[in-house]
Amino acid sequence: MSAHRHPFLDQPGPLAFAHRGGTADGLENTLTAFRRAVDLGYRYLETDVHATSDGELVAFHDATLDRVTDARGAIAELPWREVRAARVAGREPVPLFHELLDAFPEARFNVDVKAAAAIEPLVRAIDRAGAWDRVCVGSFSQARVDRVRALAGERLATSLGVRGVAALRLLSFGGWLPAPAALNAAVCVQVPEFQSGVRVVDRRFLRAAHRRGLQVHVWTVNDRERMGMLLDLGVDGIMTDQIETLRAVLAERGAWPEG
Repeated sequence: MSAHRHPFLDQPGPLAFAHRGGTADGLENTLTAFRRAVDLGYRYLETDVHATSDGELVAFHDATLDRVTDARGAIAELPWREVRAARVAGREPVPLFHELLDAFPEARFNVDVKAAAAIEPLVRAIDRAGAWDRVCVGSFSQARVDRVRALAGERLATSLGVRGVAALRLLSFGGWLPAPAALNAAVCVQVPEFQSGVRVVDRRFLRAAHRRGLQVHVWTVNDRERMGMLLDLGVDGIMTDQIETLRAVLAERGAWPEG
């Protein structure tokens, strides 16, 4: 059992994460997408958060509305009343993060903090919902992860930021350095299989993570063959856009959670 075991990770693995709820019909990060994933049996949902200009916390990946909605503009520069009017794929509203916590009370949420302005609203939303056991926070920015940890403490699960991942990779090759505080605070490491053409996830990396009590979750894996290879390698979780495919792969292995 992990030395850093947290209630967020108390489900039997390998863990299946619906990345942005899945990409069916282009409805990423919408209540419809997440509901579909939950109906398929997903217990772990991945999303992203930004704060509007008036401090409302939205579940949305991009910094702007342009790519996936019928509106335009930077979320950080728009009030909630304007973001609320946007429609993902011309159909679905942008949800507030607390709406997801309320709509899916049994689900766990893996949250990528996309901007510093989202940190305090996120911690408040988790606290108000009493959702400390079912949220894990990560970011490409180690500073953002560290700030979340400073505000929330050990009651919140966090994953490693870039600096922590780099340190873990060095340690996996037998290098030595003073262990960053992040390695002692995080409960998991969430990484791509490859970065800039260089393999990140291999047996050596997995051993280094597991020795430190860290689960390894790999994103974003949409190919059935790669899913199988990573599961054979021993990863602890996979994030995917293709939620039916991952469900089928795990079911074939007898690893899809029942109920």
